[in-house]
Amino acid sequence: MGEENDSQRMKRIAATAYDYDIDPRWAEYWSNILIPPHMASRSDVVDHYKRKFYQRYIDPDFIVQPMSSTSSSQTSRASERSSSTPIAEAARQSNSGSRSGTSAPQDRGSSSLQMNKRTTHFALNAWVFFMAMLGILPLVPTSISSRAYRLSLLGNIVSSLYSVYTRAGMPRAWNQPAIQTWLQSVIVTKEFIQFSFSLMFITSQLPFKFALIPVLCWSIEHVTKFLRHNFAHTTFYRKFLDEPCLWVELNTTTLGMLSSNVEVALGFLLIISLFSWQRSIIHTFMYWQLLKLMYHVPATAAFHQGVWSKIGRTTMPYIHRYTPFLITPISAIQRWWLR
Repeated sequence: MGEENDSQRMKRIAATAYDYDIDPRWAEYWSNILIPPHMASRSDVVDHYKRKFYQRYIDPDFIVQPMSSTSSSQTSRASERSSSTPIAEAARQSNSGSRSGTSAPQDRGSSSLQMNKRTTHFALNAWVFFMAMLGILPLVPTSISSRAYRLSLLGNIVSSLYSVYTRAGMPRAWNQPAIQTWLQSVIVTKEFIQFSFSLMFITSQLPFKFALIPVLCWSIEHVTKFLRHNFAHTTFYRKFLDEPCLWVELNTTTLGMLSSNVEVALGFLLIISLFSWQRSIIHTFMYWQLLKLMYHVPATAAFHQGVWSKIGRTTMPYIHRYTPFLITPISAIQRWWLR
């Protein structure tokens, strides 16, 4: 039973980390879910249908937990309507035969626009991946690696902002309520976290090459998914890229855990840097606020909570034995952290 729970926990982590926006099947699946607009804007409802999509198309062994009673009562009708969408789609297609001549160009235009967006996003992430590799390899000259370090972070900022724009667009109105609603929907996304992470280190005086590891993991996931979905039948892909891309897609959980460990380690390195002449108290404080956000938002919570649980299991016995006077301040920090 314990091994099964651990297996489902890892599957939930993989389902959360899966990039649904780059998968064209998700857009089609979500467009067939007929729910009221006020329900479609709720993150818990969207996450539930993302897990159902993951179970249907990616991992049939993944068990999707039912929604809470308040959510399920409101979306039960929507689920029933979405289950009959193939029949409804067939009926709509049969009834729209006379309009097929005008709708076909529109469908081709919309699919072409989506492809252009995905291609642009792929190009940005390919640039980030190449620059991050130059910045992190030890054999590259220092002048080149330093420039590549900053260019990779800058490219990740542009890529994250572009992804946020394609996903959430702009605020509906330039007033405080509309902007606040827009920010609340954006701040919990993985792209916003990537943007904040890169912005922290590109403006920092300390060039932590270590910080390129999460950037490298994010970019390689986007690049491999695009290649698998668009070039899987080409000879070059089958000969040279099939196995590496398959390995990346099967090990997204491993990459997520690696990124989370590095992100937490960077927080402690920034604390150590406070004792150097290049210290930045503001950057350190803001980065720990970002780590707190990573601990709570669904996109990264599972990975970061696992890292901090492991740190607690490792360090707390020694703290209780050798430095019991630290228990009170640590408890106060934990209360702030969990708020």
